[in-house]
Amino acid sequence: MALAKRPPPELFKLSTNTWTQPFWDAAARHALVVARCGDCGHFRMPPTPFCPCCQSQRIDWTPLDGRGTVYAYTIVERAIFAGMEAHLPYVPAVISLHGAGEARLISNVVDVEVAQIHVGMPVQVVWDDVPGQGVAVPRFQPAEV
Repeated sequence: MALAKRPPPELFKLSTNTWTQPFWDAAARHALVVARCGDCGHFRMPPTPFCPCCQSQRIDWTPLDGRGTVYAYTIVERAIFAGMEAHLPYVPAVISLHGAGEARLISNVVDVEVAQIHVGMPVQVVWDDVPGQGVAVPRFQPAEV
């Protein structure tokens, strides 16, 4: 059986802005947060300059417990460039975040047999520290029941 692997860490290149930096600051501390409008309370990921509901620019960063469910996923089994072969298969996924309204996060499902992954699967965040960057990337693995 094929185990879902992590993409190579050297592929991760963080580029932030005023709206996304608080997410990555929290991630570096292994804390999962989501942007919530400071006026109407609408959750949004990725964080955007304006709330899509009320156009406010106020953002509160709400801590989450790291649980979610797989909303959608795909399985990558072929290397798209040299050096990827050792990291196959990997599973990019859209994760619905518990406690965050309809906010979703694009990430990866890891450390599980690919055949077991399914839409609606309960997952829990795990953190991948990126060497030399002071950054942690949220990934998801099956939740312990």
